[in-house]
Amino acid sequence: MKNPIANLQKVFESRIRLGIMSALMVNDTVDFNALKELLGLTDGNLASHLKALELRKIIVVSKQFIGRKPSTTYMATVNGRSLFQQHLAALEELISNH
Repeated sequence: MKNPIANLQKVFESRIRLGIMSALMVNDTVDFNALKELLGLTDGNLASHLKALELRKIIVVSKQFIGRKPSTTYMATVNGRSLFQQHLAALEELISNH
């Protein structure tokens, strides 16, 4: 029997990263403030998790100015979407088999 735990992605073990990716899977892009409000996080806590996902090329960051205000948005990469779907499939398999 195949071990479904082998397909879990360590990068998504954090509930915060699960929340970030869940938001990015249903939206093309999400801005920093929307993620912060949705997940109830501090700037620093959210930024550290976003940076970890960015370094692994799971998300991409876009920075621009809207008027005079900076705006930072995030988008899941194709690879990030694929890894997250694998992670969710492994969780579903684990739940359904036990």
